[in-house]
Amino acid sequence: MKGYYNDNLLLTQSPHSATYGYVVSPATEFAGKTERLEVSGKAALDFVDYYGGETTRFTNIFLPITARYRAERDEWGFTGGFTRDNTLMGELQTTGVVLRFTQRNLWTINPTWTRMLTEKLSFQGTFQFNEASYEDGLRLGLLDYRIYGGSAGFLYHITEQDDVLLSGTYTNFSTSNAPFGLQASFPGVMLTVNHAFTESLKGTAYGGPRLISSTSRFAGGELTTQDSIWVFGAGLTKQFESASIQTTISREVFPSGFGLLLQTDRVGLAASYKLSETVTAFVGTSAYIVSGATTRAQGGSLPNQKLFFTTPSVAWKFSEWWKAEASYTYGWREIENFGAPVMANTVMLTLTYYPPKMAISN
Repeated sequence: MKGYYNDNLLLTQSPHSATYGYVVSPATEFAGKTERLEVSGKAALDFVDYYGGETTRFTNIFLPITARYRAERDEWGFTGGFTRDNTLMGELQTTGVVLRFTQRNLWTINPTWTRMLTEKLSFQGTFQFNEASYEDGLRLGLLDYRIYGGSAGFLYHITEQDDVLLSGTYTNFSTSNAPFGLQASFPGVMLTVNHAFTESLKGTAYGGPRLISSTSRFAGGELTTQDSIWVFGAGLTKQFESASIQTTISREVFPSGFGLLLQTDRVGLAASYKLSETVTAFVGTSAYIVSGATTRAQGGSLPNQKLFFTTPSVAWKFSEWWKAEASYTYGWREIENFGAPVMANTVMLTLTYYPPKMAISN
């Protein structure tokens, strides 16, 4: 159960009141495996009640599933499931853009196939399908969208510390519930390098071009554009005896409920430190610079915007089955040519109960 307070939930410049409330989150996890097959999943709910500035009640649903099957030279995998969350939860943290506050339904299907060609060389293929819809979306200016695509490439295991993956990718994005809309495709090439400096220090880097071809349809005609964007990313993870730290930097292209593709530049830092056997401190920080990678389906472009979040927290596992956590989040948002930046402060207190785990073997 979570107690919640936020003095500017929508990060808005308009007059507003603080929002407070509580969240009750029951969940169950399951996992099973044989010599060749592994399956795991989760079923979780959030019963949310907000009061004050945003008085509302809603239910989030999380139903992820993961599966993997190994043969002698082949491995098939699957990740996907169904998520019902709100736009200030999932989409904001991914894209860095604040949408109208409403519920989002997201279906995800991602099968994979890996074929070992030699001891060091393998072929990897993936398929992607996402479908997102928004509750009362058209009234709020949000458009449902669908994504499908995939990638295929070769992974070479150079040494025990180094892997290189070269792949070709293709993604198709289209809006699906309005007389005006956007359809875009962006093929590309990606090079990924993984390197283990030591057992406790690991890094990864990737990059490649995306060629974006998009057609926006609106009343009176349509607009076709072509552009190219380099996407890239790098991450470094260091594990200490009582602490860990992870840094990331990336530029990605993401779909948005605004009916366009976004270019999101992000820098992130996450660090944890075990103060004692029962107390752990954590801090997570993310900074975003967001611009439109395509024009809006309704016409016009998205103004550039910046977003910053930092969240320190302390967790105390005061018994075998109970944990208490306190966190504070500072948020900052600036939109180009929209006046002064806005800020938000959030406090959350969480109490978690972990029931005994059941295990069956044969």
